[in-house]
Amino acid sequence: MSEIGLVETLKESRPVFSGAVVKLSVDTVELPNGKQATREVVRHCGAVCVLAVTAQEQVVLVRQFRHPVGDVLLEIPAGKLDMAGESPEQCAYRELAEETPYTAQSMALIQKFYTAPGFCDELMYLYEARGITENSTLKADEDEFVQTVLLSRQQVMQAIKDRSIRDAKTLIALQSWLLD
Repeated sequence: MSEIGLVETLKESRPVFSGAVVKLSVDTVELPNGKQATREVVRHCGAVCVLAVTAQEQVVLVRQFRHPVGDVLLEIPAGKLDMAGESPEQCAYRELAEETPYTAQSMALIQKFYTAPGFCDELMYLYEARGITENSTLKADEDEFVQTVLLSRQQVMQAIKDRSIRDAKTLIALQSWLLD
């Protein structure tokens, strides 16, 4: 596919906010037709998410309150790449062990995707945890309160059908699992 006539050229980037999780800038870009436009951009350090399935063919999910949407969501374990020098794969091992009672023998990268490319550069790495065991000694971060939930394929299909699962990364991971 040709990208000719689609690329925007950055002319100026003005930082507006710098926080612990995100940075916000207002960018001026030159459009393919030569005109200029403004883009509000959220810069994010990136994140991982983990599809973990038990030997009993149950997917490991976490239930947690998400302040931005004001609701409790059912999600696969996930977290941001915020530790210096930590690879996405190492982060996946850590997040699985911190948010659930499980650890993995190995991780396999399934997919990388942008979570909201219209305004944010967050790149998420989706890993499949292999050889999981219920033996984690790690604890969730002190500001995280999560409950582990195990669902069978049939329960996952029902949860998707009745819209109980509304988180994009979780829907991507679960549909990948269901298609296997």
